[in-house]
Amino acid sequence: MASAADASRTQGMTGFLGWVERSGNKLPDPVFLFFYLIIALVVISMVTSALGVSALHPTALDESTGAALEIEAVSLLAAENIQRLWVEMPKTFTHFHPLGYVLVVMLGAGVAERSGFFAAGMAKAVKAAPTKLLTPVVALVAMLGNHAADAGYVVLIPLAGILFAAAGRHPLAGIAAAFAGVSGGFSANISPGQLDALLFGITEEAVGASLLDPAWTANIAGNWYFISAMTVLFLPIIWYVTDKVIEPRLGPWTGGAMAGAGDADTSPDPTVHEGALASKGLRHAGLAALGVVVLWAVMVFAPGTPLIDEGACLTEAGAVVPDCSIHAQLAPFYRSLVAAFFVLFLATGWAYGRATGTIKDHRDLVNMMAESMKDMGYYLVLAFAAAHFVAMFGWSNLGLISAVHGAAAIQSTGLPLPLVLGLMVLFAAMLNLFVGSASAKWALLAPILVPMLMLLGISPEGATAAYRVGDSATNIITPLMVYFPLILVFAQRWQKDFGLGSLTATMLPYSLYLLVSGTVLIVIWFYLGIPLGPDAPVGYVLPGAG
Repeated sequence: MASAADASRTQGMTGFLGWVERSGNKLPDPVFLFFYLIIALVVISMVTSALGVSALHPTALDESTGAALEIEAVSLLAAENIQRLWVEMPKTFTHFHPLGYVLVVMLGAGVAERSGFFAAGMAKAVKAAPTKLLTPVVALVAMLGNHAADAGYVVLIPLAGILFAAAGRHPLAGIAAAFAGVSGGFSANISPGQLDALLFGITEEAVGASLLDPAWTANIAGNWYFISAMTVLFLPIIWYVTDKVIEPRLGPWTGGAMAGAGDADTSPDPTVHEGALASKGLRHAGLAALGVVVLWAVMVFAPGTPLIDEGACLTEAGAVVPDCSIHAQLAPFYRSLVAAFFVLFLATGWAYGRATGTIKDHRDLVNMMAESMKDMGYYLVLAFAAAHFVAMFGWSNLGLISAVHGAAAIQSTGLPLPLVLGLMVLFAAMLNLFVGSASAKWALLAPILVPMLMLLGISPEGATAAYRVGDSATNIITPLMVYFPLILVFAQRWQKDFGLGSLTATMLPYSLYLLVSGTVLIVIWFYLGIPLGPDAPVGYVLPGAG
């Protein structure tokens, strides 16, 4: 696998994308990138502190004068910051919000993936698709399959090629459609999942470090409406590009229904996830999912339940607060969604595994959970570096100072706020060509962009939504994307001379269409003022600012 991918890479190292690959390969690993940035941050904090760089806090007042509180840059080599770095190192790491969110969700998702539930669900869905609807079904299942992590890439994408070939269509078109859905539509889905937990954890950390709104907490359903709309928008786009742009360009397929499909070294055998046993497992998993939904519904709607804060709309005297939103009472429910997805994935994975025999006893279940944590090893190292970068950014006050001056500079240009969001999308898309990790990029950008956009009247949920549009759209054209060589090998099973340039050229129309449509969607969404999710407005007003 590696030799074929490497050979194709060598052939394709020309032009703009060759430059992207060479430039990206020169960048350090994201973990060391954070450490280098910390060193740069220390130097910058020393210089700005010596120069007396400052900004006026947007809402806080100086108690002695009553004027706006002046925020000054603080050197990270000041005695109190050096002490804080070493004394609070365990706290800085373990209190990094994305860490807990992601690990909890992945404990359950790891069972659902390793038991075969995710793979069987995707295989069942696409196998049942009518021939005329094969493209949209593959695209939809691919977008929904981004909850399934690796399974979306290693099971669905090669399976899509087989299904297209069996239908007499070009298998590379099937691979392209599935790749566009899983990776290009990485942020699109009909429900929140581990990506939402990851990104909103970083968003919450950035808001907390800015001190602009200490009461703000992450709600992983904060982009639910928006990502659902992305799914509805992206589905016909991937369908159109596949059937009207990519497949005509590839030409008719004459290689046969299964040519090259038996290379067991490149992907799992899709038939493992089919048949009566898999169907039985899916039925059991469906009942388990229904049970989890009913359990959470009972905890929300039954009287005296824990997921409703009935006192949220009452004053201390017991009077009803006028115009109090139901979302205030539902705050515990929103915050329970991380645990809800953990239980959902765990229950469905366990039910499927028990029915199919992939989970024989409780030890298998525990082993699957342990294996999922092993897979998170690199993320833990990355989170350690990112946690200290974000924390030290807050200690230096440079995040808030940069946000205040950046917001003032944008306001002075007179750019409409929706256009600012659109430019942010394009910036994230360009950066994605060089830094592939969604969490690493957001940890870099969020400490400045989130508070800056809050000062401009854009909510943290709005900033997160704009980022994820740009982050996903260019996944499918950057050679630095971790699954890019694997997709290349899947394609070469059907067409031996299909190289890096061929794959990039095939995916480029998807990337452009998804980027343009996603940018237009976020701009229109802001103009219309539609909530991004439950209790997640796109606009924002600082506490005490009116």
